[in-house]
Parts: sequence; structure tokens; C-alpha cells
Amino acid sequence: MAAPSEVVSCVDFAEFQEILRVMRTIDDRIVHELNTTLPTVSFAGKIDAGQTCKQLYESLQNAHLSRDKAIKSCIAQTSVTVNKLQGDRKKDSDNLAIVKQLRKEQSKLKFLQSELNVEEVVNDRSWKVFNERCRLHYKPPKSL
Repeated sequence: MAAPSEVVSCVDFAEFQEILRVMRTIDDRIVHELNTTLPTVSFAGKIDAGQTCKQLYESLQNAHLSRDKAIKSCIAQTSVTVNKLQGDRKKDSDNLAIVKQLRKEQSKLKFLQSELNVEEVVNDRSWKVFNERCRLHYKPPKSL
């Protein structure tokens, strides 16, 4: 499944998590995808397993890159907001609205940073399954 083409909104963390959930569909369904597209030994001549694995590799790469970009973009945006609010708090430390908003943004930043760890686990699992099933059919290009 392709990633959403629109720009990911970082304002509402719950909405952001829902978008990530949709973007992770390819990783959630990788075992099923491999089971339905890679042939067993008896059907090996009817399907090009190398091409199938190559297409799946490219789809995984694109999905992982787009999610990584979305998460890091939201971390950067939220960091800017946190820094601005910290500056505002220094100027007006008695303003409870600023303090409350700062805490909210700091919490969102921590949640976004934890999504990077979740992403690493999801990606590792997908690559492990991919390599187990496709290693005989397709050798991905070496990463630089």
C-alpha cells in the first residue's frame, strides 16, 4: 500500500498516529503478501519470484522512507514550537497558558521521538521476514 500523498499533519498526535498506522499497512501484511505472491516449489515456473521480491523490496523501501521522513518532520516542527514556547515562558513565566501549552508540546515531542523506536522495530521485523522469504530470489542493492 502506498503512503498517503498529502503532507502529514503534526498538530494532532492522535491523527498523526492514525496516519502512521495506515502507512504501516504494508509492514503489517508482509507475511500474507509473501504467502500469496511467492510460489511454492510446485508453482515456481509460473511466477517470477525475483520480480515479485524486487517489487516488494521497492515498496518496503518507499514506505519506510516516507514514514521516517514524516516522523522526523513532525519532530522538527514540534521542536521549533517547544523552543518558541520556552522563550515565551522566559519572558512571561507567570502565564499559565504558555506553561500548559509548553508541557503539551513537550509531551507530544516525547511521543514523536518514541515513534522512531516503534518504526525501527516495525522495519526490522519486515526486513527479517522479507530476507527469509526472498533471499534466494532477489538480492537487494548494497546500501551506501
